[in-house]
Amino acid sequence: MFMGEYQHSIDEKGRIIIPSKFRDSLGTAFIATRGLDNCLFVYPMSEWSVLEQKLKTLPLMKSDARAFTRFFFSGATECELDKQGRVNIPSHLREYAKLDKDCMVLGVSSRVEIWSKQTWEGYYEQSEQTFNEIAEKLVDFDFNF
Repeated sequence: MFMGEYQHSIDEKGRIIIPSKFRDSLGTAFIATRGLDNCLFVYPMSEWSVLEQKLKTLPLMKSDARAFTRFFFSGATECELDKQGRVNIPSHLREYAKLDKDCMVLGVSSRVEIWSKQTWEGYYEQSEQTFNEIAEKLVDFDFNF
């Protein structure tokens, strides 16, 4: 399981350090893709396979399913860690997530998320104000704290 919040910088070559606590679970090769909320989702190969199987079951005749599948898979790329624990983020993913200097690397259960620090701070501030409302909605999913 991935958890925690780490601040790192992306260098001029598009490389970012993956926190050491995440490296073993990610493995040497993993998938990075466009995530929701203008961040990147990073999956270990095992989690990516599970997600891929689920997405394959979406109905091809539904335009929303086609659009989401295109969005998700077209941005996906296989990544590898270098000896310093860095990953090179492709330019199309850096542009999507607005990664330029200061970044946040988050552990979110089965995946890692990479955010621009500015986008993360704005998202966190906005969601912090509505956290109680969000928690109340989760009760509908039989989820209690």
